[in-house]
Amino acid sequence: GKMGEALAKLAEEDPTFRAKTDSETGQTIISGMGELHLEIIVDRLLREFNVEANVGAPQVAYKETFTKPVDVEAKYARQSGGRGQYGHCKVKFEPMDANSEETYRFDSSVVGGAIPKEYIPAIGEGIEEAAKCGILGGFPVLGIHATVWDGSYHEVDSSEMAFHIAGSMAFKDAMAKSSPALLEPIMKVEVTMPEEYMGDVIGDINSRRGRIEGMDDLGGGKIVRAFVPLAEMFGYSTDLRSRTQERGNYLSLIHICRCRRIERCRSRWSPYH
Repeated sequence: GKMGEALAKLAEEDPTFRAKTDSETGQTIISGMGELHLEIIVDRLLREFNVEANVGAPQVAYKETFTKPVDVEAKYARQSGGRGQYGHCKVKFEPMDANSEETYRFDSSVVGGAIPKEYIPAIGEGIEEAAKCGILGGFPVLGIHATVWDGSYHEVDSSEMAFHIAGSMAFKDAMAKSSPALLEPIMKVEVTMPEEYMGDVIGDINSRRGRIEGMDDLGGGKIVRAFVPLAEMFGYSTDLRSRTQERGNYLSLIHICRCRRIERCRSRWSPYH
């Protein structure tokens, strides 16, 4: 559309400016040399291209996870004249590390044909599909290991669809019982500043729910390393400059540690707890 064309034109003129669509939130994300640079870009969008954009901090891509193992049973049975639908499974869910490469695993330990082999993958697919939308805020669920260990079937009424639905039902029930937690993306941040501002900078990082990892001397100044939630970092460069009289800088490496459980800002998510 009009905004896409305008952004492409601006990116052509200015190699330090980038625009992309975030696949998880659907927002158009613009990035550049700093907040002042982006303010000028937004102003040019309006004045030169007549594009009125709704501008704000990017949405944070939260995730959800299980915090304790649970065992559930789900039965989907429908009878409405003719052929019915029947799928029944017992599934154990265990938490896995939400930051590992494997964020979902499905296994079967069903023996003796309690569920025919051809229906077992459908249970896993039902669980995986339901895990796209968690119960806390509708965010994707990471770090789950599901093992179907028993169930039953009906010679006539069972189908892949019925077991798919049973798997989905099992996931929803398990999540409600697993003490689910919200996960947020964390940035690794390195801040350099003259020594006299270090106390202020550390106090500010703490107020942003950051965790100080270490401090070092650096050419007459100091460098502070910390992990800070992405949600607390918007507007940080402007804040840091005013706090250090333009003498502080920071480097951020996004998603070095992708997710951390939200402990200290529960109040923000009170509707879900």
